[in-house]
Amino acid sequence: MHQLPFHISLLRSATLPDGTVRDVEINGNRVGRVVAAGQGRRSGSGAEIDLSGFMLLPAPAEPHAHFDKALSAEAIRPPLGNLRDAIEAWRRHASTMTVDDIRGRALEAALTLLANGTTSVRCHVDVLLGDKPLRGVEALVAVRQELEGLMDLELVALAGSEVPDADIEAALDLGVDLVGGSPHLSADPFADLRRLITLAERRGVGVDLHTDESLDGELTIVEFARLVREWPAGRMRTAGHCVRLGTLEPEGLHGVIDEILASDLGIVTLPITNLYLQGWDHPASTPRGLTAVRTLLDRGARLGAGADNVRDPFNPVGRSDAFETAGLLVVAAHLTPAEAYQAVSGGARSVMGMPAAGPVEGADAELVAIRGTSIGDVVANASPDRYVIHAGRLVAHSEISRRIATPASLRQLSAPMEPRYSA
Repeated sequence: MHQLPFHISLLRSATLPDGTVRDVEINGNRVGRVVAAGQGRRSGSGAEIDLSGFMLLPAPAEPHAHFDKALSAEAIRPPLGNLRDAIEAWRRHASTMTVDDIRGRALEAALTLLANGTTSVRCHVDVLLGDKPLRGVEALVAVRQELEGLMDLELVALAGSEVPDADIEAALDLGVDLVGGSPHLSADPFADLRRLITLAERRGVGVDLHTDESLDGELTIVEFARLVREWPAGRMRTAGHCVRLGTLEPEGLHGVIDEILASDLGIVTLPITNLYLQGWDHPASTPRGLTAVRTLLDRGARLGAGADNVRDPFNPVGRSDAFETAGLLVVAAHLTPAEAYQAVSGGARSVMGMPAAGPVEGADAELVAIRGTSIGDVVANASPDRYVIHAGRLVAHSEISRRIATPASLRQLSAPMEPRYSA
């Protein structure tokens, strides 16, 4: 096989989400014709891949990552605990980090996501306290350059209420795309919310805010929605976590969703991290710690789902795999497998302001092929056998081999297998 990455012009015999088997032609970075199996034609010098036994899906997008924190748990050895405990552990460790340390872990986390099929990522990066506040920003800007042509990486300046405006603006000057923060954690949440929105307006950029990441307390999302309501179409406005919505009674929840819909606010749910962080103070009938996923979907809100933290103080586990996130949405949010996969692919891309992708004529050629027979099968089993296509080029390919002892009842029916190794 060619050395990665290389251009693809034809995907043969792929099983599409509707269960049909088709050939899919690729024209540059777009999907061309989708035709009956055996009818597809290669064009130019692009390669051909036989996807018999594989499902071909829109590539996942990750709408909420923290690469600067990723893979730090073993170095930090944080105590198990809630959001406040995690923040304290992270801040203690952050003072010791260098640009190279952050860059190395961030690049490893990004490449793991890519190997598993994710080709577009929005990453929050801390604007740190202290004398070198932009270490994380410098590292992630460098990682974005290294990943050019392999993965689309958008950056959000994650600034606490103690971070001065000048440091946030300096992050934007270095190439960060959006303003971020966690107003609900501030001593004056509404003042910090207005500060961040005003700064974004002054700079002409969008916002992606950690929003109401708690099981109780005053809601800020309604004011958030109202503050961005008159923004021009296309300027990003995203609320992540929104755990508090999952605790509201239906009457109050529908009123909040009215505000969300009126402002076209994108919502991101982050099951693995919020299932871990929330509910420590509720040993009985422990809440699920998710936003109101089902109601938001049923009301037509733009909803994406992501992995958030991976093996850091905010979440000690995680595989950097969108199929893991989808599986958690089935179990914890009671979505169907198809709805769950939509949340980590098309829904995530919508929240990120990206065009549609997938095996559909004219769509962006952002694709993942995974061994399996149906959406339910691949969400349940998450086979490691995958082909990952970004902008029409194969950027990752994973396959495994497996040997299993034959049960005694089947041995007489099986032909002997010749081992590839010697004892």
